Amino acid sequence: MGGGGALPTRRRFGPESVFRWLTTGSGVVVLVIIVAIAVFLIAKAVPAIRADKANFLTHFQWFPDDEVPKFGIASLAIGTIYSSAIALVISVPVALGIALCLSHYAHKRLASGLGYLIDLLAAVPSIVFGLWGRDYLYLPVEQFSGWLHKYFGWIPLFGSDGPYGKSILLGALVLAIMVLPIVTSLSREVFRQTPPMNEEAALALGATKWEVVRLAVLPYSRPGLIAAVMLGLGRALGETIALALVLGGGFGVGIDIIHDGGNTIAANIANGFGEATDIGRGALIASGLVLFAITLVVNVIARAIVYRRREFLGSAV
Repeated sequence: MGGGGALPTRRRFGPESVFRWLTTGSGVVVLVIIVAIAVFLIAKAVPAIRADKANFLTHFQWFPDDEVPKFGIASLAIGTIYSSAIALVISVPVALGIALCLSHYAHKRLASGLGYLIDLLAAVPSIVFGLWGRDYLYLPVEQFSGWLHKYFGWIPLFGSDGPYGKSILLGALVLAIMVLPIVTSLSREVFRQTPPMNEEAALALGATKWEVVRLAVLPYSRPGLIAAVMLGLGRALGETIALALVLGGGFGVGIDIIHDGGNTIAANIANGFGEATDIGRGALIASGLVLFAITLVVNVIARAIVYRRREFLGSAV
């Protein structure tokens, strides 16, 4: 008497149950697809690896189509990681600066317009970046590489005396431009998730704008920023056509980033798949398996870093 009606009973096959099963099924499908990709790569790669007369993991040359196949993933894996790391070093500080400017410093209308332009930049096909880098960045990078060697040649990174042009530096710059809009867009949204009370409390204590960003915004946004950077790294690791157009295609390994040469797993697959023999295609698929493993390890490490900082898990991750 006088009380409200009882809560509605939960139906066994109601909308909530259907939604729960759909979401669970979607997660299972994703896992099944990942496992299926791994099984396909392993099945196609094993025959070529068995035919390899060198150590696939440590050999630095790539001759799978010779009468005596000898090929290894070492130089390609190093080139992939090296170019992606340099691209992140170049792009992440710029992306975070742009994101902070758009979220906390720029006028709202200006920030909105620039945000749309950055989002559109992320939708540009990779081949456009590759053609642009090959046709318009080649000469500036060639001249810049000579200048770097002239004045900073004592640093191993710039030790080569030529030839210059299609180098790891050119590839890293193209990758940095491609990664920039992704990291910027995600970082901007992460910065916007900072609770206004945190910023207002810092301002009330007399903090400057930069101190508010450093003490309230950045700590809260750290897991989301890690996720944004790792997503950009995943884009850089898997980039194919753009790097196939701007890298020299050599298999040498060194710390020098201005010498003409360099190659990555994805670029090597794009350049060599069309003319490869059966063993050559298997070798390229085996290199794709290594790239798949590298990407998986990077994502696992990123999630581990995020979950170690449980005090910030309430942010946009």
